[in-house]
Amino acid sequence: MKIGLFDSGIGGLNVLKEFINTYPNNNYIFYGDTLNIPYGDKNKETLLELSSNIIKFFEKKEVDLIVIACGTVSSNCYNELKKITSIEIIDIISPTINYLKKRKLDNILLFGTNKTVNSHIFKNNINNITEVATPEFVPMLENNNIDLKIIEKYLKKYNNFNTIVLGCTHYPLLIKYFKKYVSDKTIFIDMGKILVNSINITNSNNYNLELFFTKIDNNLIKNINKIIDTQYEINLVE
Repeated sequence: MKIGLFDSGIGGLNVLKEFINTYPNNNYIFYGDTLNIPYGDKNKETLLELSSNIIKFFEKKEVDLIVIACGTVSSNCYNELKKITSIEIIDIISPTINYLKKRKLDNILLFGTNKTVNSHIFKNNINNITEVATPEFVPMLENNNIDLKIIEKYLKKYNNFNTIVLGCTHYPLLIKYFKKYVSDKTIFIDMGKILVNSINITNSNNYNLELFFTKIDNNLIKNINKIIDTQYEINLVE
């Protein structure tokens, strides 16, 4: 099976890693729009234009499935994107909402981008959830420059929640830092893990991974190698 995943940057690689671990024998194509990162501060019209172009890219690659490995695009553009392609397309947020509904968790905190939080996609579907925008997190991770003062600013203020939803696919990379400020019993909800566990796809016989980015620099290469521990081919999208 040929699976296409996309995100504004390295966050989607966390989702890709979950797919590879669970369904290793597939052909994976990842698209990271690093030239236009971050997505969280863009208006819907721009997000639709950028993501529609990525859908066209995957159509040319003749993928069998498209995964929106981006919380911002999933929360703002999923319904529109489903209408522009005949390829099956799934988003990263719906499985997490379904997961939270079934477990009826309380005292939930959501960290997300400005655009995801402003969509209120979680608040409109889940009771007892507090939505907090954390716009500094994505640039910090993309630039490979962890600022503990930024993390402390949020976690000290919001350290009394039983469950923390990582509403951006970049954020699992920060869990080890978050844990310094919360209870050992705090549950972290990783949307990539939830998505992979919610679907059932067919394994093919051969593994292959192609990475496509709209901008490539040393920070990106370092970040890829931190997340992806298997062989890959990297390409620049003009």
